[in-house]
Amino acid sequence: MANLELLARQVVEGFITGLHQSPFHGFSVEFAEHRLYNNGESVKNIDWKLLARTDKLFVKQFEEETNLRCYLLLDTSSSMNFPDKGINKLQFSIYAIASLMHLFKKQRDAFGLCLFSDKADIITQVKSTTSHLFYLYAELEKAYNNPKINTATNITQVLHQVAGQIHQRSMIILFSDMFENSLNPEKMQSLFAAIQHLKYNKHEVVIFNVSDKHKEIDFNFDNRPHQFIDIESGEQVRVHPNKIRESYISSLSQYRHQLELKCAQYHIDIVDAYIEDGYNNVLKSYLIKRNKMI
Repeated sequence: MANLELLARQVVEGFITGLHQSPFHGFSVEFAEHRLYNNGESVKNIDWKLLARTDKLFVKQFEEETNLRCYLLLDTSSSMNFPDKGINKLQFSIYAIASLMHLFKKQRDAFGLCLFSDKADIITQVKSTTSHLFYLYAELEKAYNNPKINTATNITQVLHQVAGQIHQRSMIILFSDMFENSLNPEKMQSLFAAIQHLKYNKHEVVIFNVSDKHKEIDFNFDNRPHQFIDIESGEQVRVHPNKIRESYISSLSQYRHQLELKCAQYHIDIVDAYIEDGYNNVLKSYLIKRNKMI
């Protein structure tokens, strides 16, 4: 894979350039190095040059100062290895998370990482240091280079575990294809009980629902019989796409609509993250959520 740090920096710099040229320029990441001055605090760290440019009092921020605590949860189960050609859901999510962490670092936000499938493989501490950033990059590279085979996911168990370990108000950002619960109403109820556990502790939750729109959402396959393989179980079935497309799309749409309704009920942001669309929507969704929290 390409150097994760370099790719993340390029994604973020391109995104910031785009913001400055768009109606969203108000999300300037100039506050990455500054915060507004609060009446009564010391004036020694005021940036007087920025005052001259903006007519506002800003204070320079330093390495140990943080604005927000963010936990990034990445589903590494085998279904995330789809598709088998081009960038898959796992790789897309890793690039997106690396880009978010680069943005967190610029903004002096503290961040941690949880990698999970049927159980949590790693839950790190939350820090904002450069050494922590590179440690997390290394963990992401391990996940990239060692995709899991025939491994299911258990989002519910992991969310309860994370909720039990996080004691300060944080932003929880989940990257998953959310397929664990798609055909099982009881599992869906269990999932939202786990999310309620997070919300009960006053955390803000953002779900990036990662998918291949072309194949998984639109079910766009050639008009010939295909051998479909369940990546998590290895189970195989041979079907003609045209014969099941309508029922597949209907069932999936119904599930996704139910998921969106539940998220709205619990005030959870759920964002479609199509791998074909790149990373800008991920970064923009985070900034919108962040601006509501600070």
